[in-house]
Amino acid sequence: MTNIKTDINWRPATSPQAYVDAAPNFFGELAQETLALTRRLFIQLQRRPSTLLAGIVQPVMWLVLFGALFQNAPKGLFGSTTNYGQFLAAGVIVFTAFAGALNAGLPVMFDREFGFLNRLLVAPLASRFSIVFASAIFIVSQSLLQAAVIVGAAAFLGAGLPDVAGLGAIALIVFLLALGVTAISLGLAFALPGHIELIAVIFVTNLPLLFASTALAPLSFMPKWLQVVATLNPLSYAIEPIRYLYLHNHWGLSDVVMQAPWGDVTFGGALLILFSFALIALLSIQPQLRRTLA
Repeated sequence: MTNIKTDINWRPATSPQAYVDAAPNFFGELAQETLALTRRLFIQLQRRPSTLLAGIVQPVMWLVLFGALFQNAPKGLFGSTTNYGQFLAAGVIVFTAFAGALNAGLPVMFDREFGFLNRLLVAPLASRFSIVFASAIFIVSQSLLQAAVIVGAAAFLGAGLPDVAGLGAIALIVFLLALGVTAISLGLAFALPGHIELIAVIFVTNLPLLFASTALAPLSFMPKWLQVVATLNPLSYAIEPIRYLYLHNHWGLSDVVMQAPWGDVTFGGALLILFSFALIALLSIQPQLRRTLA
């Protein structure tokens, strides 16, 4: 009787654990998608660097022109500062980060209008929230870069330079403010019908929030009603700690940085308010993001 040969290679069945190990890594894919989308935004910035350059040149011009405008102001008029440029530096740093973060929704809005966002939404992404994460990383990185340049320019113009710990505190303050404003801008980008409406919101809120803060003048210069408005403005809680770092070599979380109408605000209290602002902004856009990205 002839033996029948077979090519069948009998192997033991794969264990269920092997299938679990071979399953896609969600967090790894999310990180990969976020990095790829972030890289796309940086490539766009590299090809059109005018927005970054404008975001650096304009605040430097503010430092030069406003500093020269109030150069002969009496000493002590703006607190314990030696010159107005030293007083103004904190306001310019914060407002630059705020303005850049407020424009964070424009790239997403243009992606919506040109159809690129729809392509991303139908793509097999591990999570569509990588679109939001990439935009936030890009804007916060850009804000930190602009802040670093302005800190250097302010030091060159005579405003001084905080110590290493102070520079780290400035980076943390800029990060918290930019994160919160970026979240609001991205939420508006998904909620508003088009870029015209988003630009209108940016124009309406940009300068009023600047003038209703302590960026250009101390709180004591303002009438009572404007003092109340300024103490409700998140920009003031970013400006005053940075200004305190410029004016004091030694600082701590318990140091009072602003005397609001309702009480004293410490350095740590200002950081806590900025953290709460960023957290509330992130939580407030979650329903809109779920409806759009679900």
